[in-house]
Amino acid sequence: MDLDAYVLAHQPAWRRLEELSKRRRLDGPEADELTALYQEVATHLSVVRSGAPDAAVIGYLSALLAGARTRAGSARVLTRAAMADFLVRRFPAALYRTRRWWLGAMLVSYGVAAAMIAWLVQHPQVESRLMSPEQVQQLVSSDFESYYSESAASHFAAQVWTNNAYVAALCVALGVFGAPVVWMLWQNMLNLAVIGSIMIRHDRAGLFFGLITPHGLLELTAVFVAAGTGLRLMWAWVVPGPRTRSQSLAAEGRSAAGVVIGLVGVLLVSGLIEAFVTPSGLPTWARIAIGVLAETLFLAYVFVLGRRAVRQGYTGDVSSDLLEDRLATAA
Repeated sequence: MDLDAYVLAHQPAWRRLEELSKRRRLDGPEADELTALYQEVATHLSVVRSGAPDAAVIGYLSALLAGARTRAGSARVLTRAAMADFLVRRFPAALYRTRRWWLGAMLVSYGVAAAMIAWLVQHPQVESRLMSPEQVQQLVSSDFESYYSESAASHFAAQVWTNNAYVAALCVALGVFGAPVVWMLWQNMLNLAVIGSIMIRHDRAGLFFGLITPHGLLELTAVFVAAGTGLRLMWAWVVPGPRTRSQSLAAEGRSAAGVVIGLVGVLLVSGLIEAFVTPSGLPTWARIAIGVLAETLFLAYVFVLGRRAVRQGYTGDVSSDLLEDRLATAA
């Protein structure tokens, strides 16, 4: 191979890759171009090594690829194509693939909450052990309703959003251990049941469901998704299938990380509903209709886009080429 001719023919591509690697910011097309050039120059390096192993050229191309790999790792996620791929395929695919886990958590949790409410309503003496008569009266007459309007809507939305996002992330992070997720779900359902039973016993059922339903449907669904994802993460190392335990846990972990990122957006929507719709002056039926609409859109997102993405081969894991880049960087 004529090395000088080869260098002359491909030098423009090398210079362009070097230029893109040094830029502080890349737009979408530039990030895609950097990725394509990285793959092209990697092929050039392989050709030089096998056909004309010149130390200077090999050293230059190796250093060039190392810098481009680092830059591509941060640029890839910023492209519009990557964002669309995550929102339209990878996130809904992860939700659909783990649907049995979070739908199961949802059904069991709602069933437990309903049973506890029914039991607490039939055993009013338990109420006196949990709260004093004064506390019960204050909760029923003012505290429950004023909770949603005592702070500025924007501040309240931010507070609810960050708190719920933290709970969701905690469910996934602790999911590998299994039991902590079940405990967190139990605590949430217990609190819901206690407050619900008190409101129902004091003829405030309409107020209770009218205030909790608009945002609660989507908010609790997001928590159940996080819990189901966490439990699926635990199952990945208990029953890894054909893969090793580490491989199974790594794949599910990458998918779970994507779910957490996606749930941040879902919880933002529920937080906005809780801050601006729940305490609003809209009729109760209109507020509940907004909550039902948000929940319906989320389920359609999962079962339409998610099912389609899974049929196309998506699992929620990162793409194979990005995974190969990460493995190469680690090596």
